[in-house]
Amino acid sequence: MGRPVTLFTGQWADLPLEELAEKASAWGFDGLELACWGDHFEVDRAIAEDDYVESRKEILERHGLGCWAIGAHLVGQAVCDPIDERHAAILPPDVWGDGDPEGVRRRAAEQMKDTARAAARLGVETVTGFTGSSIWHLLYSFPPNDFEAVERGYRDFAERWNPIVDVFDGEGVRFALEVHPTEIAYDFVTTRKTLEAIDHREGFGINFDPSHFAHQFLDSAAFVEEFADRIYHAHVKDSRKRLDGHRSILGGHLNFGDAGRGWDFVSPGHGDVDFESLFRALNRIGYDGPLSIEWEDAGMDREWGAQDALAFVRRTDFDPSTVAFDAAFQKES
Repeated sequence: MGRPVTLFTGQWADLPLEELAEKASAWGFDGLELACWGDHFEVDRAIAEDDYVESRKEILERHGLGCWAIGAHLVGQAVCDPIDERHAAILPPDVWGDGDPEGVRRRAAEQMKDTARAAARLGVETVTGFTGSSIWHLLYSFPPNDFEAVERGYRDFAERWNPIVDVFDGEGVRFALEVHPTEIAYDFVTTRKTLEAIDHREGFGINFDPSHFAHQFLDSAAFVEEFADRIYHAHVKDSRKRLDGHRSILGGHLNFGDAGRGWDFVSPGHGDVDFESLFRALNRIGYDGPLSIEWEDAGMDREWGAQDALAFVRRTDFDPSTVAFDAAFQKES
């Protein structure tokens, strides 16, 4: 039997959890990766209300669904970011507060600590999410970078996230960064630097999502193998390039789905990700956790897409072999 297939609920947070759980169960998902927004998993309530976590468990159990991870991407983004008005739209009002940037970052860090505590109450050992980055804007080195400022960015990340990971460690929960443009780690080099900055702490690992590698022309399977001991969770999402000499890999400041973009997210199996190679790599490193479908496709109905993605993963994922294929060639002695 293959790995459990779950649905990340972040793109479905407009639906009540009860309604989404009913749909996901009917479609055949094994579980949900609960987003910490909408009504799916509210961290403040999980901490403050004795019966809240049990209410989430009851919904999942009634629909035959498991939960292996919760997603805290939005609040995590604010921990290290230079804060601007865009963050107000994605953060809870109590984290945004008066919008003072350092205050937002500190409140976001405290909420991430509470997220570890809430995950422990739910019985979940992995929190996926973002870290934000104080240096993402330095990606294109003009005006020329002071590269010491880049190094300070990694020190800033470590100073802000080490106390958070301390709480994760104390709760028996791991944080899994989704390696992703706009984060402190977005490719091979920056992932190495990130893990070095935090002294390779076991409480800080990776939520691997190959869609963010496809349009960077990076090898997903090679990444999984290099960082094998840090792959704590895996997303299934796809990306397709449309580079024809007129469309830019930088995106042109165009929204997702715009025909002028040089790449876009698409439903799994409809893009450039080599999922068979990726799943074989996950087999080689012994990853037996969930494959969590993060469905994003601006050109496809999401309910049709979720079911299509599930069918794709079911037929593409497979268990590793337990025998050598040529064992039957040998004569008994």
